[in-house]
Amino acid sequence: MGETIVSMAGICKTFPGVKALDNVDFTLRAGEVMALLGENGAGKSTLVKILSGVYPRDSGAMEIHGRQYGDLTPKQAQALGVAIIHQELNMCGHLTVAENIFLGREKTKLGLLSNADMETEAARLLGELKIELSPAQVVGDLPVSKQQMVEIAKALSVNAKILIMDEPTSSLTAKEIDELFRIIQTLKESGCGIVYISHRLDELRSVADRVTVMRDGQTITSMDFADTSINEIITYMVGREIKEKFPRIACKKGREIFSVKNLNAGRLVRDVSFSLYEGEVVGFAGLMGAGRTETTRAIFGIDPKDSGEILLDGKPLKIKRPKDAIKAGVVLAPEDRKKDGLCTKLSVRQNIALPNLDHICGRAGVIRSRREDKLCREAIKNLGIKVANVDANADNLSGGNQQKVVVGKWLARNSRVVIFDEPTRGIDVAAKVEIYNIINELKRRGIAVMFVSSELPEILGFADRVVVMCDGRITGEVMAQETTQNEILKLATQFEIKA
Repeated sequence: MGETIVSMAGICKTFPGVKALDNVDFTLRAGEVMALLGENGAGKSTLVKILSGVYPRDSGAMEIHGRQYGDLTPKQAQALGVAIIHQELNMCGHLTVAENIFLGREKTKLGLLSNADMETEAARLLGELKIELSPAQVVGDLPVSKQQMVEIAKALSVNAKILIMDEPTSSLTAKEIDELFRIIQTLKESGCGIVYISHRLDELRSVADRVTVMRDGQTITSMDFADTSINEIITYMVGREIKEKFPRIACKKGREIFSVKNLNAGRLVRDVSFSLYEGEVVGFAGLMGAGRTETTRAIFGIDPKDSGEILLDGKPLKIKRPKDAIKAGVVLAPEDRKKDGLCTKLSVRQNIALPNLDHICGRAGVIRSRREDKLCREAIKNLGIKVANVDANADNLSGGNQQKVVVGKWLARNSRVVIFDEPTRGIDVAAKVEIYNIINELKRRGIAVMFVSSELPEILGFADRVVVMCDGRITGEVMAQETTQNEILKLATQFEIKA
């Protein structure tokens, strides 16, 4: 590791009603990966947004490459070699790889756009990273993992020496994560300093050199990763020891509540059949592209079904659109909570009330305020949603609290079947435990739970029964406490041999 390239001291930042950063210190050296850790709402994003020129500071000192700077604009930060790769990738899907890399800095010849020059330079950058991509490919046609590689190439194109990665592995498969770690090592060797934000603590063993932990807007500690442990990091993050990462509760398995028979929908839902029972959580495992999310979308009526049958309490359901599923008591907490689960420009009150208007409106269609208030208060209290007031904007909540709002709006309806698609993606350790305990309460109440997750330790640690999918088909079903990750991976790679 080389010289210190970023030094931030005593950084403070206040938003209306919230002190986001309180006297925060942070350093980054050339050629190192600094893991920036903390619960949702700890202040990590605010800190890196100050570094990348998005927010001004209230107070504190900032030094980059040995020189003092005041507040930066994004353009000034970029000129200093600061680049950020957001969890929600910022790409123009209709443009090519080369056009995305040079967006806003297009190469020209005689005043005309030079696609040939941009593609040549993009090919060189991709080649340096050993990324097999054509500069002429349309980005919207690429998987998320490849889009992320384009973002990294874009950062290199501006000679980034300070690279901020926000939850870079949240949508990647194990193989793609290995490829990302290889590229990170290449960047380190070139002298690039990397700020690595992640809630997947186990992966830090593969990349982190040092760790900075934040809590409640303050720096709690900074240390070499080799001098600490994951359990110690978790304690620093939450201020207490998390004794159980996966608090599974034992319930007696009851009667069958919900079943899907021979469901077909497009290419990735092929002859899918399974059942959900009272008193159990059924986990759905599989590699990316296995068809798990597509199955949830077909059940919920988002995507059309080609054939098959869905039954609740043994009676067939006709679900042609989400409205039919909601009315029947079958609800979905989707994979992308911001895009599909929340109206982020609306308040917490409005998000909870929106799917429950039939319960809170009078005959003339006018909202009954007392009934709405009661509905929202109960959801916030029962799920422990941390919000200043019920009229706060949903977009300002932490990831864990946003997930609770998604769940809360459905539980207000006394739903019978709750489908969770990646419910803990992008949220911190303590918030994950809170989500697990909410699901445990559903389990106690006899509500059928379908739980999709890409993290095998989570599936094995929390689910009771595991359904494994591959290439749109169910390839196996096992009891979580009677199997291993290797067994599930075998089932998850049982591709059909096609002539």
